[in-house]
Amino acid sequence: MKKVSIVTVNFNQPVVTEELLLSIEQTNTYTNLEIIVVDNASSVNPVPGWLIKYPGIKFIRSELNLGFAGGNNMGIKEATGDYLFLVNNDTEFTVGLIEKLVTVLNTNENVGMISPMIKYYSDKQLIQYAGYTPMNYYTCRNSCIGLKQHDNGQFNNITGPTAYCHGAAIMIKKEAIDKAGLMAENFFLYYEEVDWCEMILRAGYKAWVNTDALIYHKESVSVGKKSKLKEYFMNRNRILFTRRNAPPFKKLFFYLYFLLMVVPRNVLLYIKNKNYNFIPMLFKAVWWNFTHSKNSTNLGYPINTIA
Repeated sequence: MKKVSIVTVNFNQPVVTEELLLSIEQTNTYTNLEIIVVDNASSVNPVPGWLIKYPGIKFIRSELNLGFAGGNNMGIKEATGDYLFLVNNDTEFTVGLIEKLVTVLNTNENVGMISPMIKYYSDKQLIQYAGYTPMNYYTCRNSCIGLKQHDNGQFNNITGPTAYCHGAAIMIKKEAIDKAGLMAENFFLYYEEVDWCEMILRAGYKAWVNTDALIYHKESVSVGKKSKLKEYFMNRNRILFTRRNAPPFKKLFFYLYFLLMVVPRNVLLYIKNKNYNFIPMLFKAVWWNFTHSKNSTNLGYPINTIA
């Protein structure tokens, strides 16, 4: 039996993380398992209490907020499993989740990573993810298959290729990580899992989805649906992702498209919605890409001045 390492990252959401751990305990029947929780510099350190409350779980504390990628990378480095299951701390497991994903990886040598179907926790008949379409590098846009559709069985029994796995729940072979490398930490937040999928694909593996496996997601618990933090990193990393992955001509087209169409449009929308404090975040996101290489590990803008 392959060993599975569950890795999750906590940032100022100890109650949400404990709800995840409870859901794993209540639903899981897979026996060869380890659980790793990375605390990403929460303002109140929950690890001492957790070590007492959960003696069978491995806890790691970072004194710096390393972002989604950096926090997960810390957990990956400590993991001993053949397969690593990276899950957001605001997810909840369902019965058979791990077994269904493991079975696919066991029986398909060229599949390097896989995601389950994801539904919204607040409405458990509402789909968040049943796969991704390929990236349009001219605009750096793609679509999440099934997003906000009610589950009427339209995605039942789908096990096969998808353009990308979903960052809320990815099971990945350790050998694929060894070959492709860890997540790029300069993303910090957003687009890092899509970039990682590109790295895995270039390493010769495939990304799949299994809609028979299910996880629930409490969307936007830690960041919020609208925030300066989200606007900054979504725009900054959309450009960064294109810089790292697009072919030269499509990359040039995207730069012109973003500067001449996206920036003016977003500014007008910010003004219309009275989100005036988003405007400097947009320009800082663009400027970061002018002043940092595509592989830079320096965020270039203090995180505590954005939120």
